[in-house]
Amino acid sequence: MQRVLEASVRLAPHAAVTGWAALAWMRCTWFDGCDTSGRPRPVTVAATAHSLVSRPGITVCGERLLPSDCQVVDGVRVTIPVRSVTFEMRYAHDRRAAVRAHDMAALHDLVSIEEVAEWADAHRGWTGIGKVRDALPFLDENAWSPPEVDLRLAWEELGIRDVVCNHPVFDLAGRHIGTPDVLDLEAGVVGEYDGSLHLEGKQRAKDIRREGDLRGVGLEYVTMVSADLRDPSGFKARTLAARKRARAAAGPRRWTLDPPAWWTSTVTVAERRALSSDERRRLLSHRWAA
Repeated sequence: MQRVLEASVRLAPHAAVTGWAALAWMRCTWFDGCDTSGRPRPVTVAATAHSLVSRPGITVCGERLLPSDCQVVDGVRVTIPVRSVTFEMRYAHDRRAAVRAHDMAALHDLVSIEEVAEWADAHRGWTGIGKVRDALPFLDENAWSPPEVDLRLAWEELGIRDVVCNHPVFDLAGRHIGTPDVLDLEAGVVGEYDGSLHLEGKQRAKDIRREGDLRGVGLEYVTMVSADLRDPSGFKARTLAARKRARAAAGPRRWTLDPPAWWTSTVTVAERRALSSDERRRLLSHRWAA
C-alpha cells in the first residue's frame, strides 16, 4: 500500500493508478503486488498524455483513459474496478493468472462476469483483449482464494466443467451439510484445498466433521495440498480415482444445491451487492477466513 501511495503523489490530473495496485488500494485481499517468485511488481499508472514516464517501481501505460474510467478512493485516483481487473487480465502471463485476477476481485464484489464480458465487447481492439475473452468461460464469482481457482482449473484441464465454488450443499430435508471449496456436480466429488490453516487445531477438527457429513450424503472427497500447486499431476490422478469411486457407488442422489426457502443465497456478485451492511457482516465474514 505504501508503494501505491508513493506512486499516487506523482499523478497528473489525466492519470490514475490501475491494475493490481488499484485493486490493492480498494482493499482486495489477494493483490499483494508480488509476482510468482515473490518479487515486487511495479505500480502501473494509466495516463492519456505522455508527460509521465516510467521509472523504477512505476510503469506508465498510455492507453486511452476517459474521466468515466477513474474514481478517487481514500484520496488516491484509481481506475474503476472493471478497468483495473481487465488490465490485469489483458496483461496476465497466462489464462490461470487472468482467471485469478477476476475471481479475487469478484470475491470483494468489485466486478462481475457480466461486467467483464461487456467491457471486453466494448474494447475489442485493445491489447490483450483476447486473453479476457479466452478466460470468460472459466470465471467464477464465488471463489474464496487463489488455490481454489487453481483447483478448479486443474479439474477443467481434465474436462470436468460442471463445477461450482463454495455452493452450500443441503440434504433432502433442507439441512445445510457443508459448503465445499469446489464441487463436481456430475460425479458428486468434493474438492478441497488444505493449506497450513487446515492442518491443526479447531479448523482441522471442523474440516474432519464436514468431510464426514458430506460423505454421509454420498459425496466423494479429494484434497489438494500446497505441493499440488507446483505439480498438479498427483492431484489430478486422485481426482480421477475419486470420480471412479463415486460412479461405482452411485445411487439415488441424497444431496442438493437447492436451498430451503429461508436461506439467503450469496453465491453471485449480484446477490451479495443486494445485501444490507448488517447482512454482509452476518453472512460474508467467514469468507475472509477461507
